[in-house]
Amino acid sequence: MRRGALAAIWLLAAISYLGFGAHLYAQSPYHQGKTVRLVQGREPGGSGDIRSKVVIPFLRKYIPGNPNIVSEYMPGGGGRKAANYLFGTARPDGLTIGHVSSGIVTSAVLGETGVQYDLDKFHWLGSTDSAFHYAFFIRKELGLNNIEKLQAYSRLRLGATSVGHTTYTYGRIFAWLLGLKDPRFVLGYSSLEVDVAMAGGEVDARSNNTAEVLRRTPGAVKKGLFDFAAVMKIPREDKEPEFDHLPEIDSFVKSDRERRFLALTRATRSVGTPYIAPPATPKELVQILREAMNKSFRDPEFRKEYRKLTRDDPSPMMPERQEEVIRTVPRDPETIELFKLVNGDRPLPSR
Repeated sequence: MRRGALAAIWLLAAISYLGFGAHLYAQSPYHQGKTVRLVQGREPGGSGDIRSKVVIPFLRKYIPGNPNIVSEYMPGGGGRKAANYLFGTARPDGLTIGHVSSGIVTSAVLGETGVQYDLDKFHWLGSTDSAFHYAFFIRKELGLNNIEKLQAYSRLRLGATSVGHTTYTYGRIFAWLLGLKDPRFVLGYSSLEVDVAMAGGEVDARSNNTAEVLRRTPGAVKKGLFDFAAVMKIPREDKEPEFDHLPEIDSFVKSDRERRFLALTRATRSVGTPYIAPPATPKELVQILREAMNKSFRDPEFRKEYRKLTRDDPSPMMPERQEEVIRTVPRDPETIELFKLVNGDRPLPSR
């Protein structure tokens, strides 16, 4: 054996003996010492932002290397601005992920102007919530405390954020199926600002998810602080104790066409407020993020913290299931065309 080769063998043996071998060859976790940007397609302070505040410490805990995670807010177009950024501009390095409204799914299915992303190319990382229940409610001062009065009232002003945002799409759905007469949609508010606008008489009514109603206005139902007209539950079979006395929106459906429309609506919303990663993110980094999200959702402490901050129980959708739901969202032309009419900015369709 050559002298050089023998010397190398002795060197390696010495390193191993001294316990340095593992140190020399071990790799630090990819995310160690780095910062993950969480791009949120919303203003700060709303329900989506609050849910993310629960997720962040658990995600940091379960991503190997325990990186810092900071939120950056990018409101616009019901989440489209953030989705476009994540699809076409953000670096696919596992250090930028998004948290957006389910409105990005709605906007893509509708083929709305400004959609520059492909739903099927995002990496879906799951959601804290797959069960959503929405209520439609009106300022008490108007006295519209039954469906007959509500349907007879003309030009009810509905407050919302923007076309494509859930505050808008569900407001439109309620307005259409409840048979409101010539409703008006007043846009440009954050979700929190719609509440202020209602209190000040700038708008007359709104839709919002029931957990958020109870969080922002405890006792809103029991104390009769608003006139509640109807509820829409996703999934429909769920129980919602404080709202189950209200008529379900399905009871106002008049045709199979409208039933298919509601089925599509529920499918697009059941993906929750999704976390996503840019399309070109390497698979191994996507897997790290997905595993961290799965572990976060399964952590018993996560459920406690979620309940404490949101006053609701989480209904997580795991990443793999979320990706499957996206692939199977109904996209038949007739239903999509009706979906476009109800969720778009043109007058509501006739029934």
